[in-house]
Amino acid sequence: MRCRGRGRRVRHVRYRPWDEGISSVGGDGPGPHVLSGSLPPTTLARVKRTITLDPAPDLRLTFGHLHGGTTHPHRPLGRSEGWRASRTPQGAATLHLLVDGVRIDATGWGPGAEWALEHLPDLLGARDDPTSFPTNSHRLMRELRKQFFGLRIARTEQVHEALVPIILGQVVTRTEARRAERRLIEEYGEDAPGPEPLRLQPEPAVLARLKYEDFHPLGIARKKALLIIEVSRRAARLAEIAGMDSLTAEKRLQAVPGIGPWSSALVISECLGDPDAVPVGDYHLPNTVAWALAGEARATDGRMLELLEPYRPHRYRAALMLKLSGIGAPKYGPRTEVRSFSNY
Repeated sequence: MRCRGRGRRVRHVRYRPWDEGISSVGGDGPGPHVLSGSLPPTTLARVKRTITLDPAPDLRLTFGHLHGGTTHPHRPLGRSEGWRASRTPQGAATLHLLVDGVRIDATGWGPGAEWALEHLPDLLGARDDPTSFPTNSHRLMRELRKQFFGLRIARTEQVHEALVPIILGQVVTRTEARRAERRLIEEYGEDAPGPEPLRLQPEPAVLARLKYEDFHPLGIARKKALLIIEVSRRAARLAEIAGMDSLTAEKRLQAVPGIGPWSSALVISECLGDPDAVPVGDYHLPNTVAWALAGEARATDGRMLELLEPYRPHRYRAALMLKLSGIGAPKYGPRTEVRSFSNY
């Protein structure tokens, strides 16, 4: 399919989140590491729930864009089956999800399983209405909307779990961010409950007690280490964001020095399921949007927002679909070098 008047072909890619490292089970580091006092992962009783969603979510797309690296607690097995592990207000939980038509069967393990199942509709994007995406949009966007129709904007309500990988992703390559998160979870995380060997992020209380020197061997720069420690100390107050509107949540997040518009928008899109939270300050996104919608190889955040305005209140969805499509503006100059801080 070609964009009218542009002569560029849009690739209909088969989106595979595991190519981005999301589906790796337990990372690629050392074996299981269970913190003292942890429950044996397979001894907890399981609970079940069945819901219906029409249209049904594509689990690869819905979970695939959530932030994290190779140790992120998701394992999509396909469009209709997947795993997710998380820390809920009631404790750790693991979910197994199976989609059959508009029916979703969920099984949960762990002390937080009942909470996770209660919030299952939000996790699968029940508050998100993909059918309200503007139909009088750019021809390319109409095609992408068909291709990614199973994309639902999940509402996780897990603020700290979103913040840590987002902080690690500030001003670095994706490879650097994944590597740092993998090392952090290997060192301070724990095994999730249930039969699948998933890993949980470290508890906020664990990270809050650390010093910068503990992060340095993991390849995490001082500024990010101190910010992770700070948000971990404020975890209880930041968790209140789950009950706020997007504007109030943005103010609460940006009151933390080091959390700017880019980070706060990503947290809001993920934790509140906001399909309109555009991350300004992204290195590549303005160019991607401008190239796809206007044939402009370089653009500012202002130009990106101008081009996305017709898609309000789905601007984040529009930008995300462009990103998932594989469309990219021409690249100039040297490739960004992958760095490591652990040897300094």
